[in-house]
Amino acid sequence: MNAHTPDSFEWTDLDRRAVDTARVLAADAVQKVGNGHPGTAMALAPAAYTIFQKVMRHDPADPEWTGRDRFVLSPGHTSLTLYTQLYLAGYELELDDLKAFRTHGSKTPGHPEYGHTAGVETTTGPLGQGVANAVGMAMAARYERGLFDPEAPEGESPFDHTVWAIVSDGDLEEGISAEASSLAGHQKLGNLVFVYDDNHISIEGDTATAFSEDVLKRYEAYGWHTQRIEPAADGDIDTSALYTALRTAQAETERPSIIAMRTIIAWPAPNAQNTEAAHGSALGADEIAATKRVLGFDPEKSFEVADEVIAHSRQALDRGAEAHSAWDKQLDKWRGAQPERAKLFDRIVAGQLPEGWEQSLPVFEAGSSVATRAASGKTLQALGAVLPELWGGSADLAGSNNTTIDKTSSFLPTGNPLPEADPYGRTIHFGIREHSMAAEMNGIALHGNTRVYGGTFLVFSDYMRNAVRLSALMQLPVTYVWTHDSIGLGEDGPTHQPVEHLASLRAIPGLNIVRPADANETAIAWAEILKRHATKPAPHGLALTRQGVPTYEPNPDAARGGYVLKDSSTETPDVVLIATGSEVHLAVEAREQLEAEGVGTRVVSMPSVEWFEEQSREYRDSVLPPSVKARVAVEAGIGLTWYRFVGDAGRIVSLEHFGASADAKTLFAEFGFTAGNVAAAAQESLAAARG
Repeated sequence: MNAHTPDSFEWTDLDRRAVDTARVLAADAVQKVGNGHPGTAMALAPAAYTIFQKVMRHDPADPEWTGRDRFVLSPGHTSLTLYTQLYLAGYELELDDLKAFRTHGSKTPGHPEYGHTAGVETTTGPLGQGVANAVGMAMAARYERGLFDPEAPEGESPFDHTVWAIVSDGDLEEGISAEASSLAGHQKLGNLVFVYDDNHISIEGDTATAFSEDVLKRYEAYGWHTQRIEPAADGDIDTSALYTALRTAQAETERPSIIAMRTIIAWPAPNAQNTEAAHGSALGADEIAATKRVLGFDPEKSFEVADEVIAHSRQALDRGAEAHSAWDKQLDKWRGAQPERAKLFDRIVAGQLPEGWEQSLPVFEAGSSVATRAASGKTLQALGAVLPELWGGSADLAGSNNTTIDKTSSFLPTGNPLPEADPYGRTIHFGIREHSMAAEMNGIALHGNTRVYGGTFLVFSDYMRNAVRLSALMQLPVTYVWTHDSIGLGEDGPTHQPVEHLASLRAIPGLNIVRPADANETAIAWAEILKRHATKPAPHGLALTRQGVPTYEPNPDAARGGYVLKDSSTETPDVVLIATGSEVHLAVEAREQLEAEGVGTRVVSMPSVEWFEEQSREYRDSVLPPSVKARVAVEAGIGLTWYRFVGDAGRIVSLEHFGASADAKTLFAEFGFTAGNVAAAAQESLAAARG
């Protein structure tokens, strides 16, 4: 059977009993721990069961199978919707894991966490993120197909699969979902299906408090295929109608699809159903007992699962094995027909880089003046020639961010009027949608088999922050290209001049910020980021200059995060100047002044505090000798990062206020970013160190 062809739907008493089992398990799990969200999990059990047991291609024995469909539960608060299905289908969850819901160390945390629980494709919690993650996954699936099997007819490639997502009222109220859904419609992502839980309930009560638009008309305007299914006669989800709608959506390959589904929260709890209390509170023992009586369960028993139910639902393991075996045969046939692409596939899946790839990295002439954003662009174009899995773009700032990896190839669907449009193109046009861009990048990384980057101005990282935080939480290898990294962008003024952003981003655990001093550090930074993709996966933010900065000889120690760029004329320096990015050359000039005055001065370029702090104590002490108390840190932003590096006697040349509208040279001089001021700060530090 072709994956996109509807087949007959069978719904037995055991299917109904399995759904009702999921409902009482959700109620029992929340009751046991005393907190959580039972109502939506109870209402959504038929929908989630239908997806996992009747429609979705997956193998519970191999949650990482490349050929699987993807499932995203965007309203992560209803995590039991997912956990109960993973348990029933035979993933690595057992009944004791549901009993341990929301407790320390369990496999069933309050919100689903990627990498923590088998079968969880993404960490969801902040509403709307899962919507954009799913869009990113669908984009990645199309690009993956273009890498490995672009000529195959629709639905006949081993790289064809569907991304399923359950979304809620709350998800669709968040602005990020509008950004992502708009892009999905524009991109005609026919491999994407949303099931919209239209339950009319939010924490503050009926959604009439804040939400009244016609969601399907909105999605129709975005370019989506829309359907609505009506409830069954008893008010529950009509699983037959849902199944038909899911298969119809799957067969629609020219547009993304959304299915609106009216549900009753906490159905069929006699008193709690359709109430806001059922959203985020335990139902209580009496209400759970009453619900169990309605469903034919023993009200005196908790976590009751009949042997015949689990035996029935775990036939998903057999179906998964069959689907996996059929896919393996399909892949073997593809390998025989496409041996070179098969080699590419194996390399990418293994997380390896091609032999000799570093030879493609540009080396920039020392003494020249190059903006690091321009150096990044040249590096990307050079790497693109040898790394077909590398792709990305910008939130409508490609010309400023220098993120166009291939001007002749844009990731745009068939039918787009632009001459460079290619459904498998290299350059992504995210549009002016920074927040969803970051979350879509997370989805692309979660999908696997590509390497993604995305750009905008550093000041707009504020729009992206929640998604950036989640990329760090999930340890995803995404790369943010943030340009215009200081007051050096000049005349655009303080609205566009990042001041607090570097320190603020460095505060996110697991996010590596890299602010290279020059063009050669930029190329080395890109190389290090690519090397870390498989061995030390983590998000990276490149902070790059608009203005030209002097180029120095390349030093591979830049990949260690901090290194001695210019050493002291004395065996032990009298003072150490630490700088990043466009301020490094100021430290170099200040060193010349200080050395002329007989002060032994070392300049340390520290493009990445995070990389530097990974190094051994021995290496860090060799760069920043503990015996040298006179230190100056220089960075055109607030100085919060640097206190721990300069110590009590140290000084920081920083910017503790907003900028202004003027050319870069004027602003740097006015705000104290001059070699003379750095040298003066060094003298102050020397005096303080002498006591």
